Amino acid sequence: MTNHWIDIKNANAVLIMGSNAAEHHPISFKWVLKAKDAGATVMHIDPKFSRTSARSDFHVPLRSGTDIAFMGGMVKYILDKDLIHKDYVVQYTNAAFIVGDGYSFKDGLFAGYDAATRKYDRKKWGFALDKEGVPKRDMTLKNPRCVYQLMKKHYGRYNLDKVSAVTGVPKDKLLKVYDIYAATHEPGKAGTVMYALGWTQHSVGVQNIRLAAIIQLLLGNIGVAGGGINALRGEPNVQGSTDHCILWHILPGYLPVPRADWPTLADYQKANTPVSHDPKSANWWGNRPKYMVSLLKGWMGEAGTPENGFGYDWMPKVEPGKDYSTLFLFDNMYKGKVRGGFIYGHNPCQSMPNASKIRKAMDKLDWLVVGEIHNTETSDYWHRPGVDPKDIKTEVFLLPSCQRGEKDGTISNSGRWHMWHYKGIEPMGESKSMGWMVVEIMNRVRDLYKKEKGAFPEPVVNLDWPEHYDADYLAKKINGWYTRDVTVGDKTHKKGEQVASFVALADDGSTISLNWLYSGCYGPSGNLSKRRDPAQTPMQANIGLYPGFSWAWPVNRRILYNRASVDLNGKPFSADKPVIEWKDGKWVGDVPDGGWPPMADPKGKYPFIMQTEGHGQAYGPGRVDGPFPEHYEPAETPLAANPFSKQLSNPCMLLAESDMDILAKPGDPKYPVVLTTYGVTEHWCGGGDTRNTPVLLEAEPQLYVEMDPVLAKKQGIKNGDPVVIESIRGKVEAIAMVTVRMTPLTVQGKTVHLVGMPFCFGWTTPGVGDATNRLTPSVADPNTAIPEYKACMVNVRKADKVTELFV
Repeated sequence: MTNHWIDIKNANAVLIMGSNAAEHHPISFKWVLKAKDAGATVMHIDPKFSRTSARSDFHVPLRSGTDIAFMGGMVKYILDKDLIHKDYVVQYTNAAFIVGDGYSFKDGLFAGYDAATRKYDRKKWGFALDKEGVPKRDMTLKNPRCVYQLMKKHYGRYNLDKVSAVTGVPKDKLLKVYDIYAATHEPGKAGTVMYALGWTQHSVGVQNIRLAAIIQLLLGNIGVAGGGINALRGEPNVQGSTDHCILWHILPGYLPVPRADWPTLADYQKANTPVSHDPKSANWWGNRPKYMVSLLKGWMGEAGTPENGFGYDWMPKVEPGKDYSTLFLFDNMYKGKVRGGFIYGHNPCQSMPNASKIRKAMDKLDWLVVGEIHNTETSDYWHRPGVDPKDIKTEVFLLPSCQRGEKDGTISNSGRWHMWHYKGIEPMGESKSMGWMVVEIMNRVRDLYKKEKGAFPEPVVNLDWPEHYDADYLAKKINGWYTRDVTVGDKTHKKGEQVASFVALADDGSTISLNWLYSGCYGPSGNLSKRRDPAQTPMQANIGLYPGFSWAWPVNRRILYNRASVDLNGKPFSADKPVIEWKDGKWVGDVPDGGWPPMADPKGKYPFIMQTEGHGQAYGPGRVDGPFPEHYEPAETPLAANPFSKQLSNPCMLLAESDMDILAKPGDPKYPVVLTTYGVTEHWCGGGDTRNTPVLLEAEPQLYVEMDPVLAKKQGIKNGDPVVIESIRGKVEAIAMVTVRMTPLTVQGKTVHLVGMPFCFGWTTPGVGDATNRLTPSVADPNTAIPEYKACMVNVRKADKVTELFV
């Protein structure tokens, strides 16, 4: 989240799209209702009517996978009616930037597309530069090559008729949402966007969020109280685990993973340190060398020296252009290219797409180690229904993991608040924390390398590795300390002293930090994640910042890009709800996003400090599938053609390719129904934990499929009937829930039915059914490789009998 939970109460309009916040993120919804009580309009745009819809001012059902069409129509509405926050757009976004001659868009494709590789040459999308290397700008926004005009042209195709026809949303409902939300462009008003996996889990997931960001930039809603792009992160510490590199292509703190074509640290730093020639750009990623060296020193300690790139020379390096995401990890496993591995707290045999393929892929392993609290479809995949365990060659080891209440540690919530949780009870039985497991296993591996050497022992034996797992020690190391005495100005910092923030980190090996973003969380004054101080200044209390409660990355800033909430002289756009203000030569309120004076001062800097040019990216040439989000149909679609262009689906979409990876053809009459998947309140993620909690299993006892009464009648299905849901990849049995919560939609003049299924059930729990993800395809967003769980094509029919899965 750019903002945080409490800040939602400051919104004048709340747009919840791609989320069922009331059921899945109830803490967020507490503050939504606070906003509503204060007069905000709450809108829920979602294929299914839910508890979120019930508490919103109104609900708008749309076809899953058409969010960009819906929001593209809003962009057109905003631009056609000139409902932008003009000062904000001109000064703080790149709308005035002039795009180079290489950019074009035709027939659904941007310039630079290579059909053979299914990739773009993004250099075609660059800005026109002046002689100093600074992007040219037209502050009048009239130049036909400026971002603003190109955007008007791009979204000029998204008229109400087309948007309505493709989304299934009537035109009057479209206009109602557009009108209410666009009104937040007025200074002093704010709108917030709340989203979750309903946006990310698409083959255009990143571009869904990008388009929401564009809308927020046009309306001046980034950096202000009650605004922002607010990702509602899930229960298993999604925010914290992402910050600390759960994704294959990043290191902690969102540093790129080393590549084979960057063999030395100097190569890495050169390739990943952006340069800006604009003196008003903070270009904060220019500090990346400091963060990378401090991370390497944290990993390698005294062994990391300038001669070995502080240990960079020993690091594994990925091949450029190769995808190592889970989608392709399991694809390679299925093809016999993976021999073994560790799986901690993850249940891919139930939660990965095309789960039948995942299970067969696991059969190819020689060995597998699973760390889990309970047996799951993954730990026990070798005796799943229809399989003889004697035929599975894999040797499986189950490490019993303790529960979160049985260990100390931290969690980072959606608002980036970093909070300590205390052990409530000692681990039961032989269970241990996963941190303990990793430390102990690695210690034994290191001992073997020290004794037997091996082909490449340096990266293992030289690790600055703890003898025992200690959460408090790791929190200190994540923050970082000085590796030697360092004098800065008139102050000397002693070796071993905690650094106060990432500003102190250096690229000469004098500091360590396991994650620069968290530097400051455990500084000289101690572990700030343990703070619970409710004190606020009157200005902070006005919007609910609570700066002494826990600690928020970065540097305890509660609202990101908050210098965009003031004018060039530092005066808040909103007099009623200021976030920061320049008073008596300093900023007051929140921690400013950079301590420079306001823009009108010669020493001022642009507010979007993480962008090389310092401006919010209304035009984003960094995405692999286009600088403007474009509506593409899901990989499986009820349509035979895209009404907006000749290109049907995302041309850069990731596709696993095997004999088990097949897709229904567009508009295939065998699979006429759109399936979307989701979680339920009563079960946590894939249900491995909660299905073993009797009261929760009683509340939601088995797999069901929600369908509208019209579809049910057409298929001869009654509420409670056992049904078969079938995609081109396989079939799943479920119990029918016939409900008006699902709505038939009129799409291009034809009725399209949607069904919804939770993904939290699996065969290891008797009587509940098996994984919904046996139906979903192995396709993914090209920027993040997140699978497209939210839209695929199926058929639904009444089952002949209740199967053994429900017995």
